[in-house]
Amino acid sequence: MALISRISRLFKADFHAVLDQVEEPYMLLKQAVREMEEELSACELRRREAVVEREDLKARSEQMQQSLRDIDEKLDICFEGGRSELARELIKRKLQTQRVSKRAAGRLEAAEKGLLEGEKMLADNRAALESARQKAELFQEQSSHKACDSSHLADLAWSTTEFVVSDNDVEVAFLREKKRRAQS
Repeated sequence: MALISRISRLFKADFHAVLDQVEEPYMLLKQAVREMEEELSACELRRREAVVEREDLKARSEQMQQSLRDIDEKLDICFEGGRSELARELIKRKLQTQRVSKRAAGRLEAAEKGLLEGEKMLADNRAALESARQKAELFQEQSSHKACDSSHLADLAWSTTEFVVSDNDVEVAFLREKKRRAQS
């Protein structure tokens, strides 16, 4: 069994090596950019849907709060008029509304949290897409100006972290500049 699995792995490795030789790195990079653009569009759509849901939940929450205020006013009138049965019905409706309001508040909180996570994911996707676009442009410039060997092309196509500038990098550079200017 071990011999068969090793031979199988060897054939798979050879097959993958042949595919790697056939594939063009620039085409792979362009396809990756297209896929990233599609994912970014889907992410933006999900964010817009989350914003609509959040606004809907906020409106519902406000309606429930207004309904609770109306019930309280009606309860005041019932107690002043000695209408216990009517007050019980209003209290029942108030308890139901409070429970629904509590559930809606939980959904609103989850929607807010999901929206924040979605915003972060969207920003990360935008940064990755921009990095991939820059690499594709750089790759295209490199290939149009001179013929590159395959190892250089592979390094250029797959080194994704070289061009990405994080918020922390910006903050550190900002502090260095501020310190340099304070010293001079």
